[in-house]
Amino acid sequence: MTRARIIAIVDDDPSIRRALHRLLEANGYTVESFASARDFLDASTRSRPACLLLDVHLNGSGFELQERLAAGGMKIPIIFITAHDDDSTRRRVEQSGAAAHLWKPVDKQALLHAIHRAIKPDDNLEPGGTCATTRARADREPEGIEPPAAG
Repeated sequence: MTRARIIAIVDDDPSIRRALHRLLEANGYTVESFASARDFLDASTRSRPACLLLDVHLNGSGFELQERLAAGGMKIPIIFITAHDDDSTRRRVEQSGAAAHLWKPVDKQALLHAIHRAIKPDDNLEPGGTCATTRARADREPEGIEPPAAG
């Protein structure tokens, strides 16, 4: 029997966190969700996720969390998600070495594909041995993960 792979979500938006959590559980993943980098770091001493979905503009910066993990020698494939599609964010994400990056609203199939590739590193290499990057934006509202409408 193999141990379930844990996918961690770190996003300060509770509705996005819930939507991602439900999607991943519905697709057979074990999921842990965190509202802050601090919460994630506190929990990471108990379990190490196979993949981290990380909001770029988390209370502060998702890049700071990525840098802290790298400095601590914790190598976890990271999939950045962001609603900020500006030049600075795009450039920083592309230089981050992340397994993938997705723009909100996140396309469900693109996310599941990115996670699969991130946790199966042998399938994730391009011919030159570099990590493939995914950039996707939902083309249709029903496919994207968005927070529920306030009501």
